[in-house]
Amino acid sequence: MKIWPRAILVTFIVLTLTAGAWAQLAEKKVLTLAAAKQIASAAEEEAAKNKFTMVIVIVDDGGNLMYLEKMDDTQLGSIEVAQAKAHTALAFKRPSKAFQDAVAGGNTSILKLPGAIATEGGIPLLVDGKIVGAIGVSGGTSAQDASVATAGVNALAKIVGQ
Repeated sequence: MKIWPRAILVTFIVLTLTAGAWAQLAEKKVLTLAAAKQIASAAEEEAAKNKFTMVIVIVDDGGNLMYLEKMDDTQLGSIEVAQAKAHTALAFKRPSKAFQDAVAGGNTSILKLPGAIATEGGIPLLVDGKIVGAIGVSGGTSAQDASVATAGVNALAKIVGQ
């Protein structure tokens, strides 16, 4: 057998065997920096409209910080709190308000969950029902933080046409 046909045969066999492996990989949507900036911008607009000063954080689906905005005069402590809210929403696949509600209902064991913060303002970011990241907002009351975070979530829905 000549070398050239043998190389073609080996290539064909390798491609045939690996085709099944490729079929097992999932395709997923990912949050881009441009989208993260648009989400944060919508949240910042909501905060400014209501004269709130906030920290707005966007994390990707791995919990990595993509975007952080600290509005003028926002307390420094809100930086870590906003990040914790975003991580809570991402890690537990639910708004951080769920933990606040649980504690308000008497379930204080929630406070022992590693990485969970029991205050409103962290919301998962979803595209086609899948989490692509999360937003965390801190700087006002829980309800104010949530309204600003919700503005960011609504911006994502407009971006992807949901």
